[in-house]
Amino acid sequence: MIRAFLTGVKEHLIYVVVGSLAVGLAFGQVAGPATKGALKIAVTPILFVMIYPMMINVDLREVVNVRDHAGPVGVSLLVNFGIAPALAIGLARGFFGGNVAYAVGLYFIALIPTSGMTAAWTGLADGDLEAALVAMAVNLLAAVAILPAYLSVLVPANVGFDPSALYRQLLQIVVAPMVAGTLTRGLLLRRYSPEGFKRLKPLFGGLSSLGVLLIVFVAMTLRSSQILADPVASASTIFPLVVFYAALLSVAVLLGRALLDPPRAVALVYATSMRNLSIALAIVVAAEAIPAAAVLPIALAYVIQPPLGAVYMHYRRDVVGEGLSIREAAARLV
Repeated sequence: MIRAFLTGVKEHLIYVVVGSLAVGLAFGQVAGPATKGALKIAVTPILFVMIYPMMINVDLREVVNVRDHAGPVGVSLLVNFGIAPALAIGLARGFFGGNVAYAVGLYFIALIPTSGMTAAWTGLADGDLEAALVAMAVNLLAAVAILPAYLSVLVPANVGFDPSALYRQLLQIVVAPMVAGTLTRGLLLRRYSPEGFKRLKPLFGGLSSLGVLLIVFVAMTLRSSQILADPVASASTIFPLVVFYAALLSVAVLLGRALLDPPRAVALVYATSMRNLSIALAIVVAAEAIPAAAVLPIALAYVIQPPLGAVYMHYRRDVVGEGLSIREAAARLV
């Protein structure tokens, strides 16, 4: 029953996130100070439930294979830490000029690449799975090192952002679960066969998805007043997010076609268009200096990102692989 529940949460994450977002916003309007205080205390354990299982599924040892996949990894670093931030800055200035919180939320989406689904989507789209795994490990480690430096430049001085405080939060929220997850992964691989460990992986993904559900609910409850103070502005955040993802996907597809063979090009697309929303959400919720409403763009990105991965996967398998027309491939999605 527990396996079925966790698997169901992961498979229906879009609807789960939307439901958690709506319920949290509504509950935040009636929750009293005592309830919100209890939810604040619960943030740290919830973040651990979200990040630690995800790290068990990430094999950081793949970094040692970076020389074998220098092409896709190098291009992914260029896109993730060059093009994506530039795109986010342009969109933030164009759409969020008067709202620092939403701009910061978009920056976090842009600066933390590769989700847990990067490898899964790459495999489903017949891409180079090993290249995707190496890119995941390298980009995640790079994000931990680069993120505070980028944000110290991008976040306005009047926000009171402290890069040293963010490094401490990264240590607690990302690095500690990363170390614990790596150790746990090693212990499980010693106890179980690779096939046995593979059967356990959906449980870890489900636990992480459950953490996402809970943290979105808590974050929306605690930030309900700020977000609903201007509902029109809050709802308008969805458009620049769609533009960001569409532009990033297009850039990755064009660079992949020009510089890489097809399987590695697929790995590049998913290593750049998929963002690590769980880590972004965890940092924003935990950081007191970051504007509260920065949570909203990240929560809404959960609604955009999975369909994007599915659409490109069907394009690769149906249009490219089977030679169908785009209209015929689209019919299969309906």
